[in-house]
Amino acid sequence: MQRTTTVRLFTIENQNVVTQALWATAFAILTGIGAQIEIPHHPVPYTLQTFFVLLAGAVLGKRNGAISMAMYLTAGIMGAPIFSNFGFGIAKIIGPTGGYLMSFPIAAFVVGYLLQQRSNIVWSFVSMFIGLFVIFSLGTLHLNLVYFHNWSESIASGFLIFSWWDGVKLIAAAAIANQLNKVPS
Repeated sequence: MQRTTTVRLFTIENQNVVTQALWATAFAILTGIGAQIEIPHHPVPYTLQTFFVLLAGAVLGKRNGAISMAMYLTAGIMGAPIFSNFGFGIAKIIGPTGGYLMSFPIAAFVVGYLLQQRSNIVWSFVSMFIGLFVIFSLGTLHLNLVYFHNWSESIASGFLIFSWWDGVKLIAAAAIANQLNKVPS
């Protein structure tokens, strides 16, 4: 029986430190751009941020994906207007969207970790679904603690309402990751 090996066409982790830093910075910037592509919804808007969080983990790997999202958070907290609606500062972190934002490095790490185990379209979907679950679980928990103080309302407004939108982003991100990380048949 022939053993199948994973071929990563887009390997960032094996590049030099400058290249890795540039890719991490690029994904932090893309996440900031994704934050501005917004459909207003109160208290948490629909954005493209999670699309880039998932791709950061898949493309950059667990460490660099998490570093990229930590860079994004740090830049926003320090005053760069890269959160949704050109927001910035610590108020965004302690406000209703803070749990989602703070989960980004964790989710990117989880996706990268899971995809280093194996790489195929089904596993990409599973890994990214788990990454989204991390984002929405921590985001909903934070939303309940700082805004709603009601679990039913928090789950409805902070988790369930995003299902369709993030399902679309999940499909797109998994398809892109699968193309970048091919597995021979």
